[in-house]
Amino acid sequence: MKSFSIRSFIVFACVLAFSSWAASQSAQKNLGNLNLIKSDLIVPEPVDGEPGPGKRVRQSNPGYAGWNLYHVLYLPPNWKPGEKYPVLVEYPGNGGYENRLGDISTGRVEDCKLGYGISGGKGMIWVSLPFVNPQTKQHQLNWWGDADATAAYCRQTVRRICEEYGGDSNAVILTGFSRGAIACGYIGLRDDETAKLWRAMLPHSHFDGVRQWDYPASDAQSARQRLARFAGKPQFISHELSVEETRSYLQGTDLSPITFLALPYPNHSDQWVLKDLPERQQVRGWLAEVLKK
Repeated sequence: MKSFSIRSFIVFACVLAFSSWAASQSAQKNLGNLNLIKSDLIVPEPVDGEPGPGKRVRQSNPGYAGWNLYHVLYLPPNWKPGEKYPVLVEYPGNGGYENRLGDISTGRVEDCKLGYGISGGKGMIWVSLPFVNPQTKQHQLNWWGDADATAAYCRQTVRRICEEYGGDSNAVILTGFSRGAIACGYIGLRDDETAKLWRAMLPHSHFDGVRQWDYPASDAQSARQRLARFAGKPQFISHELSVEETRSYLQGTDLSPITFLALPYPNHSDQWVLKDLPERQQVRGWLAEVLKK
């Protein structure tokens, strides 16, 4: 009887130890999942209609009649005609992405988040841009469609926002997540005319040239030629868990001040800017300094 009790105790202790270990591992995993942190911002759903203060609307550019192509424009609640506002221009990630952490990327312009989270929805115009596919006459959910046509649409939209809605042409910031982060270089620095639009860039999770992808001129040498068009201007480069791959890629390049931020979460996601995190405060502080100069 005594022997049985000892064996039972040992088995019980082993089960208890394993349960405690499993619970600890689960807790650590949960604490590391960005999606389990409550958001304090909700991105407004886009609607059809005329732009106005606090509204986020789908808008088509002249010259695209008959196309199913549009950008999404947000004017801050304090927007007034005749006044000037900084502009955040954003590109979305690739569509059809989902992982085990619950991260999702639809690829749609409607589902961009960085601009709203970085600005808090206040004081800045925010526009989410499409990737133009002239063959289908619509936004390309994966990769570029036609990169030159996409850059042309970008230039047209930025000019329009500055002329019609008080965008400050000296305070236009380019940002994007994943595919959109690569687009900061691949589209935003595609030519001199497009590159001169930007005061600063904030690519999150990937960087043009760090990895070679299955599309033309994705190699490091081509990307560095694009990046040279941005020399002297500030960048805020962020990535989940580590930025060392990008930092290593940029070593030896003749660039301006670069701020690196490694988020302490494994999520491949743009959701972090919708949460009250120190990292969001850091990017907001950086942007405020950039806009002062």
